[in-house]
Formats: sequence, structure tokens, C-alpha cells
Amino acid sequence: MTDSSAALGRERAAVADACRRLGAEGLLIGTAGNVSVRVEEQVAITATGAVLAELTADQVTVVDLDGKIMAGTLEPTSELDLHLGVYRRYGTGAVVHTHAPMATALSLVLDELPCIHYQLLALGGTVRVAPYATFGTPELARSVLAALEGRSAALMANHGAVTHAPTLDKAVEHALLLEWACGVYQHAAALGSPRVLDEQQQLAVIEAAIARNYGTTHPVPPAQEEER
Repeated sequence: MTDSSAALGRERAAVADACRRLGAEGLLIGTAGNVSVRVEEQVAITATGAVLAELTADQVTVVDLDGKIMAGTLEPTSELDLHLGVYRRYGTGAVVHTHAPMATALSLVLDELPCIHYQLLALGGTVRVAPYATFGTPELARSVLAALEGRSAALMANHGAVTHAPTLDKAVEHALLLEWACGVYQHAAALGSPRVLDEQQQLAVIEAAIARNYGTTHPVPPAQEEER
């Protein structure tokens, strides 16, 4: 087995693991949704018609960046063009598409999800809603690619959500974060008009995060450690 085929085998298993996690978190139901990860010039992607919460590695197909099947016995997802388009345009490492309940609900009524919490800055801030188009069509792929400009997430009108990231784990985390933010917005909107972080507030958060290396653990300085 070559290093490349071994890597693809690991990534096929990782895609299956990610789908089962997303299913356990309630973001995937039945066969609705799709997940992929890129390994150099090839992509491991879920097969069409597979039950994602129970996915196994042999239900993950490998294609090249033109969509040609390189490994696997099942046809890839109908959203293959969308995934490949994201890889070509944004050079990302993994793509997650779900029909998550809160994200899908907000896609029915919003033109964009505003930046209501600073954690949304991890996705680029305001999350756009791509106009509706039939699933699996070039029109849908084009509208979602446009909505992802400068963002790591987009909602898909009357459909669901898509996230991408350099790694599969991070793309999954983005999907979970987006669903959480959609739920927060829904709960807030039921009580009144949600406050939105303005541009200056968002910039202040970015500056604070950079200064504090936000999101990573920090060891206690030696001097403080000695005082214990």
C-alpha cells in the first residue's frame, strides 16, 4: 500500500467518523447532508443515499478534483459539484453540508445571520444566505460559492448549511458553532430584536483575540508556578 492510498484510507474513515458525530449531535438525519475532506489532489466524500449517522468507511468514495471516481464502489453525493467548487475556489481542506434544524429554519426567513456573538467571527462574522436553487445543480453550487466569499460558513435558503475549514475536525466544529449561533438567534428573536455587534466591536474582539492568543491553552509562567 502506498503512502497516498494509506492516507486516503485514513481520511475515508475520518469522514465516516465525522458523519457519525454530526448525526449524534443532531445535525444530520437520514441520508440528508454530505461531508468531504481533501488529500492533495483527491477528495474523500460521502456516497449518495448513505445513512450518514451510521456511515462506514466503505461508504466514502474517492474522486479527483474533476469528479472522476478513483476509489470506492458507490456513487458520490449529488452535491459533488458544490464540494469540488469550494476546494477549487477557496483551497480549503474539508467541507461539511448539513440540514441542521436551526440553520435550516433560519434559512427560511433570513437574508443573513447577523454577528450576534463574537464567536461568529470564527466563521467570518455575518453568515450570508445563498439564494434557493435545486439540490445538486450548478446553480446551487454557484450561489453557495458566492455566499462563502470571505466566510467559512453559509446558510442555504430552504435547504441547510455549509461550512469549510483547513481540517475536517475544524469544519465539523464550524458546523456545530453555526447551529449553536442559529439557536441563540432564534431564542433571542422570540424575546425581542437581537442586538448585533457593530464593526468597531467586532474589530475590538479580533484585536483582543490576537493579543491573548484566544482559543489556546496557556501554561502558568514559571514565576507564578514557583509561588504555589
